[in-house]
Amino acid sequence: MRRRAAPPSPHDRWPLPALLAWLAAWAGYVVLRVGLQRPVAESFGVVALLAIVWALRRGDTPLRRMVLAAGFPVSWVLAAGLVPTPPVWVWALLALLVLALYPWRAWRDAPLYPTPVGALDGLREALWLPPRARVLDAGCGAGDGLRALARAYPDAELHGVERAWPWVLLARLRAPVGARVRHGDLWRTDWVPYDLVYLFQRPETMPHAAAKAAAELRPGAWLASLEFEVPGWRPTLRWRCPDGRWLWAYRMPAQALAGAVQPCSAAAAAPTTT
Repeated sequence: MRRRAAPPSPHDRWPLPALLAWLAAWAGYVVLRVGLQRPVAESFGVVALLAIVWALRRGDTPLRRMVLAAGFPVSWVLAAGLVPTPPVWVWALLALLVLALYPWRAWRDAPLYPTPVGALDGLREALWLPPRARVLDAGCGAGDGLRALARAYPDAELHGVERAWPWVLLARLRAPVGARVRHGDLWRTDWVPYDLVYLFQRPETMPHAAAKAAAELRPGAWLASLEFEVPGWRPTLRWRCPDGRWLWAYRMPAQALAGAVQPCSAAAAAPTTT
């Protein structure tokens, strides 16, 4: 029997790196202002510059670089009272709302990447599944992926798993008739029963998804990822969605690429034998 893959490390959880960077920036500012008695403008300028340098070196996407760089300056402006700010209870309410929508245990995953309407239309012609195939939307969010999968595979048995309760409740309201949505961790959910596991995650979680798929999906089952490929795996299918996005699909057992990872041909639009 295959052993279940371990969940991703807590150190992968975004925005934890951003929170730690902002705390470090504030600590540096306090040291300059209080410990070294430097002027406000000088202390602010030095720390803000260091934050920008750190963001450029450590941010792996443009949005994350912006968040890392802007966190300290924005919070300093708010703390200094240079712009009107809401009362404390408003910030507390917003924090609780964010934690409800994006709980701590889900910080390693994508916050919310809705699958566009019709993004998977026509997929069945390229990635065939038998009638009543069991399909899992792992991290189904508000149910957009389930709706897109239902259009592509109207006779499939659809399942969704989601960590945040507000999204679970919304997905149950929006999911296609017959789809089953449950509360849970996609990394602790057993993938063994499924013919296809669909993901719309983020690049850094794809190695964990690959390890879980290799450990739990049976031969002939599929791992499909919208936009983000598995590093080091040769895709069975690279399919262009109607809206121009790419879907990467891997039939188990997946093949590893020899040597450096090379992008597969853009012309590939039909499954190949693995």
